[in-house]
Amino acid sequence: MNPDLIEGGRWPLDWRSLYPRERWLWWEQLWMDVCALRDRYRLAVRSRWWEHSIQVEALAALAAWVDRYDCGEWDDPPGKLALLFELERIDGLLRDGEDPFHPRRDREAFLAHLTAIGCEHRAAPHDENAG
Repeated sequence: MNPDLIEGGRWPLDWRSLYPRERWLWWEQLWMDVCALRDRYRLAVRSRWWEHSIQVEALAALAAWVDRYDCGEWDDPPGKLALLFELERIDGLLRDGEDPFHPRRDREAFLAHLTAIGCEHRAAPHDENAG
């Protein structure tokens, strides 16, 4: 996750304590992270993963874990190997669901879910001044 998106450092690993606009940003960042992690580690992410709290928590934790190595905050080869060894177990958590995750196909359902759980989309700067 990109720590620059929230003031004061890193995003929390859970979205529930955030304000509605922050929630939207949290989920959007997780969406991008899931797409990247899926491709990078060939994870068996399933469609509608965002509706399964255990999958959301596992993906948020994995994204934060990977980010700490990618940004250079952590430089711990044994820790990185532990992360890589955990991928098989994490992959097992993600197999619940029928269809494989396809970002283009699943995007509309994902956005509908964000609205349903009370996330508030932040308008683009040009939209705020319209009218």
